[in-house]
Amino acid sequence: MALYEENDLYINNSLARKKEKFVPLNAPSVGMYVCGPTVYSDVHLGNCRTFISFDLVYRYLSHLGYKVRYVRNITDAGHLENDADEGEDKISKKARLESLEPMEIVQKYTLGFHDVLSKFNTIPPSIEPTATGHIVEQIEMIQKIIDAGLAYVENGSVYFDVEKYNTDNDYGKLSGRKIEELISGTRELDAQSEKRNPLDFAIWKKASPSHIQRWPSPWSIGFPGWHLECSVMSTKYLGEQFDIHGGGMDLKFPHHECEIAQNKASNGEDAVRYWMHGNMLTLNGQRMSKSTGNTLLPEELFSGNTDKLTKGFAPTVARFFMMQAHYGSQLDFSNDALLAAEKGFNRLMEGYKKLDKLQAGSAKTDFDVAKWRKACYAAMNDDFNSPILISQLFEAVRFINGADEKDCGLSADDLQLLKDTMSAFIFDVLGLQNMAEEKGGDKLDEVMNMLIEMRAKARADKDWALSDKIRDQLIAVGIQLKDGAEGTSYIIN
Repeated sequence: MALYEENDLYINNSLARKKEKFVPLNAPSVGMYVCGPTVYSDVHLGNCRTFISFDLVYRYLSHLGYKVRYVRNITDAGHLENDADEGEDKISKKARLESLEPMEIVQKYTLGFHDVLSKFNTIPPSIEPTATGHIVEQIEMIQKIIDAGLAYVENGSVYFDVEKYNTDNDYGKLSGRKIEELISGTRELDAQSEKRNPLDFAIWKKASPSHIQRWPSPWSIGFPGWHLECSVMSTKYLGEQFDIHGGGMDLKFPHHECEIAQNKASNGEDAVRYWMHGNMLTLNGQRMSKSTGNTLLPEELFSGNTDKLTKGFAPTVARFFMMQAHYGSQLDFSNDALLAAEKGFNRLMEGYKKLDKLQAGSAKTDFDVAKWRKACYAAMNDDFNSPILISQLFEAVRFINGADEKDCGLSADDLQLLKDTMSAFIFDVLGLQNMAEEKGGDKLDEVMNMLIEMRAKARADKDWALSDKIRDQLIAVGIQLKDGAEGTSYIIN
């Protein structure tokens, strides 16, 4: 598909704190990096929202005709508890608790992560590098930072010198924090600390005797700092400057702030042109996080096997629910909100299905397909505004539901344009799935047609008990029959 030029795409750049026109460095190529998971436990829905949000970005850029190289890392080493410079590596700790090798933990939870995102119909990234696969490159970047005079070695560990960096740069420019405030808000160094300043962060840590994951370096047997891996892998695969860097709002400081400093110290320039941050997911009004225990695992959502929900919900319904909020706004998960989203999703899919029954004609209609289509693109071009796009899709559904099937009032070309645009935005851009197709497609239709005929015969024979039994048992398994002037149809809840 050719690039759309009728509406320019604008992205809310976290660094600029405003929406900016998206101008790729090397159009039609686009480089996008998103911080991936630390694979030491099951991914929860708060994590999933971030990756689903950037799947939307990836899909829309691809839909516009850009050739996107999407890089999303796997953190499998060097991430200490509480994101600090001291303590135990999260993966090593889990390996010790479960009496497994760290790479067994990594493999288990990486496979689980992929499985969950596949159920949410996210497209895999172009490249998915791991921290342990890029130790050599991380050592090389550390040496560059040392050579630039912006890092120092203490007892085999290497620390980034934040105060010295800030002499000619602005540490804190992404998060809006001032270094003076950061210093005053940081606890004093204790006697055991190797740091010169509380704000300094480790880019290489000497491994303690109990630390499992360790590699040789010019400074010690140790492991790289968590912040370093993303600086290394993003620039390795996307170049020293690239278009988009994304992640959750919680990564803005210190992780992304440190990335900016590392890139500038090693390469002499800012690597990222557009910083994008997805907002948090809350559960019943409280922040969803592993540390608080206020979490909902994807499998609990799908099965309903939790006291937080009255039933299970299909992955595509949950995805639709998330798309009803802008990626940059906070979203609260609750049973009532999911039930409402499920109804909306079914209404959207019913409307799309009815499109096939509409016939072109010359009846009077106020629905302007070209204008409506332009409004759909305008929504997405305004910082990927999926809730506004969805409202436009429901405008089309209202037209479809009110149209005369034998003469809908659209020309053949406009009717085809409506179908193509609905399909593109529902399935290609929003990434939704038709649950009937997921659960058997044509075979399900055959079975349902047989049951509908059996029920119709029972009603004709005044066998109301059988008629009601067919209807009620279908409802029990999530299928609702709808009787209308044109006959009986069904929807899957």
